[in-house]
Amino acid sequence: MKKNLVYSAVVWLCLVMVNYSCSSSKNKIQPTDDEKIAFNETKGDTIRIANEETTYEIIIIEPGFNFWLQSVARPEGFYSQSYLESRNNIWVIEWNQRVLQPQRYDPNLYELSINYEYNTDYGYEVNYKLYNYFIYFQRKYNQRLGTFYPRI
Repeated sequence: MKKNLVYSAVVWLCLVMVNYSCSSSKNKIQPTDDEKIAFNETKGDTIRIANEETTYEIIIIEPGFNFWLQSVARPEGFYSQSYLESRNNIWVIEWNQRVLQPQRYDPNLYELSINYEYNTDYGYEVNYKLYNYFIYFQRKYNQRLGTFYPRI
């Protein structure tokens, strides 16, 4: 009886390990050639995301992001504002959770929290650039901020 139980546990453990190794390689983000160029940038980009009609502003200092935004990201107007807002809301919540857990998540990646309120209309441009920064960030640093695969 013990022998069968140990054998069953070993088989189950092997199956779990095989499944994990297969699924983790499928989930690894494969950057495009343009993304590789952007990800290898060392010169700092500063992107100011703001809605001039309001007081909302985000400043992103990330080497390569501007190049990536211009060459890889979907053009403005591709996504609806409601789509961008729903994704941004999910990703901001996860981002802020990681900022609060520096022992678990790299504090060099998650330095500052993002003050994003779901019911506030930040405008299309703010949501578009924030959304694309999240995509860029997830793809560059192989992070997943939710259940959505960060596709272009």
